[in-house]
Amino acid sequence: MFNNKVILITGGTGSFGKRCTKILLENYKPKKIIIFSRDELKQWEMSQELKKYEDKLRFFIGDVRDYGRIKLGTKGVDYLIHAAALKQVPAAEYNPQECIRTNIGGAENVINVSIENKISKVISLSTDKAVSPINLYGASKLASDKLFISANNLVGEKEKTLFSIVRYGNVINSRGSVLPLFKNLIKQGKKILPLTDKRMTRFWLSLDEGVKFVLDSFKVAQGGEIFVPKIPSVKITDLAKAIDQKIQFKIIGIRPGEKIHESLCIKEESLVTYELKNYYVVVPNATVAKNKNKIEKSLKKLKAKKVKENFEYTSDRNSNFLNTKQIKKLIEKR
Repeated sequence: MFNNKVILITGGTGSFGKRCTKILLENYKPKKIIIFSRDELKQWEMSQELKKYEDKLRFFIGDVRDYGRIKLGTKGVDYLIHAAALKQVPAAEYNPQECIRTNIGGAENVINVSIENKISKVISLSTDKAVSPINLYGASKLASDKLFISANNLVGEKEKTLFSIVRYGNVINSRGSVLPLFKNLIKQGKKILPLTDKRMTRFWLSLDEGVKFVLDSFKVAQGGEIFVPKIPSVKITDLAKAIDQKIQFKIIGIRPGEKIHESLCIKEESLVTYELKNYYVVVPNATVAKNKNKIEKSLKKLKAKKVKENFEYTSDRNSNFLNTKQIKKLIEKR
């Protein structure tokens, strides 16, 4: 479905955007991929890494906060992946206004220009931190998700723009995650790693798995769904041991806005959650149900089954936990 199409990725110079661009170029024949981001240096570096594809790439400097710029950048676009966000929990707590302007205001801009420029499908990347959020980053992404889901009701009957969400957990080696931090500390010769809590667990997936899931979700999205992949969990202590078996820990306590465990599906959503072989789908509730019939018809075709009432999908109760050997293999694979 991506052959001969124009695809725009907001935040396209980030970990996800770079890998997604490479996978699209290597596995499909897109007409053009537009990288929309703020950092000219990262754009230049990315252009050098993908030099052989330069005829397919366009680098557009801009900020999702700037309505005029994102409107100009999305002209003629068929599919849009919204990956731009301020994601660092401590930074968001300290700079709440900036987080809100990008994650909520920016989301609203992307929605409005997508409808105005008649983009066919839009998928916004979400996070497990948007589920029952206790920090501003999670709360801002929850608000963003609500905007994208309800945006389907803003689209006129004769217009075709569809909006859906992909929600997943931590991505291996992504910027700002704990893995690069641990690696860097060990590289510096540290023998003791700081841990917030020994009980801590997280959902974990590789960058390639995250990209593949997003692209697969494009193929089945009807507008309004939240797609949640079935992914393994890791114990934070096992993650550290996978890097260095002899490493020791120092407990520093939970940081502001941090959870011991994360959730991807909560029991409050169980009445509108369906299960497939490799993922779950949360369908929109009655207040934003424009595409609900299409979604249910699609889920029936895919042989999806409704989950049990009060079903939860949390990192500590996950049936799939990686051991240190598996984590090490995944780290090496990236």
